[in-house]
Amino acid sequence: MTDGNLFELKGISKRFVKGKEAISIFGDLDMTIKKGDFLAIMGPSGSGKTTLLNMLGGVDQPTGGEVWFDGQRIDKYSEGQMAKWRAGNIGFIFQFYNLMPMLSAARNVELPLLLTNLSASQRKKSVDTALELVGLGDRAKHLPKEMSGGQQQRVAIARAIVSDPKLLLCDEPTGDLDRHTADEILEMLQLLNEKFGKTIVMVTHDGAAAKYAKHVLHLDKGEFVEKDLVA
Repeated sequence: MTDGNLFELKGISKRFVKGKEAISIFGDLDMTIKKGDFLAIMGPSGSGKTTLLNMLGGVDQPTGGEVWFDGQRIDKYSEGQMAKWRAGNIGFIFQFYNLMPMLSAARNVELPLLLTNLSASQRKKSVDTALELVGLGDRAKHLPKEMSGGQQQRVAIARAIVSDPKLLLCDEPTGDLDRHTADEILEMLQLLNEKFGKTIVMVTHDGAAAKYAKHVLHLDKGEFVEKDLVA
């Protein structure tokens, strides 16, 4: 694995058993993600996009093949090792924000840090920095219901970056937003990629969203069928 690669999937297969039937998602999939890339993955429903994202995030394991991250093979990790790896390296951003409705913006952002050894004052400093970065420093005490959809997604982004992960995984991050708000969120992801060097993988159905990425991969029936240079 070269120094320029953050993620490398080698000969990945993935099968699910449903009743007596084995359903194959991937047969022999190869994929390389370079450090600092902003990659959009597109494809029809059922093409394997979410399964792929879950494997990149260590939420799901392949049936066969190898998964390498920053020079380390991780597909053989135990559940405990995987949880520790995920907490230290991956930030997740979802379509529907996944915020805790009874917690303030600051408390939502703080959640990943509760798994670390940081003190309360250190956690507060990191939370304040993340909220300022997404333009919500003045909304720290607001509940999700007191914020717009775009603001809630900004809180979700702050939560994803608060632990300074190497990779951001975005599952339809603008799917629930209007075009103007979606563009604001995508510009923020672009800033995180270009200014702060975050590697980003984004699953999307939206061609307009994909244009913010550096590269686009098209997934269909568990295979990459096309690769376009966007920027």
